[in-house]
Amino acid sequence: MTNHSGSRMKNPWQYIVQLWQWRKARKAERKRRYQQMSFPQKVVAWVRSLAGAFAVVVILNGLAIAAFEVPTGSMENTVLAGENLFVNKFIFGPSTPQIIPLFNIPLPYYKLPPLRDPERGDVIVFIYPGDRDEVKAKEFMYYLKRCIAVAGDTLLIRNDSVYVNGVFTPFPDHAKFLPTPDDPSRIFPPGKGWTRSNYGPLRIPKKGDVIRLSAANFIEWEIFIKREGHDADLRMGQVFIDGKPATSYTVERDYVFGMGDNRNNSLDSRYWGFIPKEDVVGTPLFVYWSWEKTDLNGNPLSLGKRLARIRWSRLGTIVR
Repeated sequence: MTNHSGSRMKNPWQYIVQLWQWRKARKAERKRRYQQMSFPQKVVAWVRSLAGAFAVVVILNGLAIAAFEVPTGSMENTVLAGENLFVNKFIFGPSTPQIIPLFNIPLPYYKLPPLRDPERGDVIVFIYPGDRDEVKAKEFMYYLKRCIAVAGDTLLIRNDSVYVNGVFTPFPDHAKFLPTPDDPSRIFPPGKGWTRSNYGPLRIPKKGDVIRLSAANFIEWEIFIKREGHDADLRMGQVFIDGKPATSYTVERDYVFGMGDNRNNSLDSRYWGFIPKEDVVGTPLFVYWSWEKTDLNGNPLSLGKRLARIRWSRLGTIVR
């Protein structure tokens, strides 16, 4: 075969053969060089290889895909306790790792623009904001819940039925309903007297919302304002923000509200508050490993018993 200038064109298979020969020769050369190395040089080579692999894992973990272990049954039967998931981090904005894996050493954090924002019904992985009365969580953790409402929505729960903007939100078909004792004293926000089964109405804060403040409702918004990075206190019946008297506060970020599918056995936004939209790091793709790690009483199982309780039918399950 010839081209327009009259020169002969190679068969595509020739390129493939040449590429294979080049890779084979390169591999042989690397093997020859490795065999000629002294033992200390080999150790250095091993360390470099491990460091390179570790760097690739850290980069992928931050930018695209991450592994997540499900610690509790709050999302049953969507996902089960003891399952390991791959999480798509790219969809809500690739980000740099916040900690060095295994060592929990904090790193500078940067996040790129998302492909889209979290939507109602998404299963989300996010940074735990801390208990209701904490400005910052004592320990850095990722949580897994379902996004029930987004910024600007109004949430209402009556007798365990969920309504968003007045529209009934059905209980997920595959979800598990396992009632457990409730502790209304832990419910967010404090002072409302709500329960997990009868909750709201509550507007999910949206950037630009103006919250009217007074001595009567300060307890409801104090931690929220502090989580946005401001000082807030109440003196002689007057609210102060950053040391200045205030009768209102303008919300600086968008938020979402997360709940477990196993709604009556879930510690979620009803207990610790709103989730900043930028702290939603991804959505699960599928289950890559599943086994029972504890017995019915919550006691850890031995490795042998765990291996006997691998949930083979769950492997590869798409999370919806």
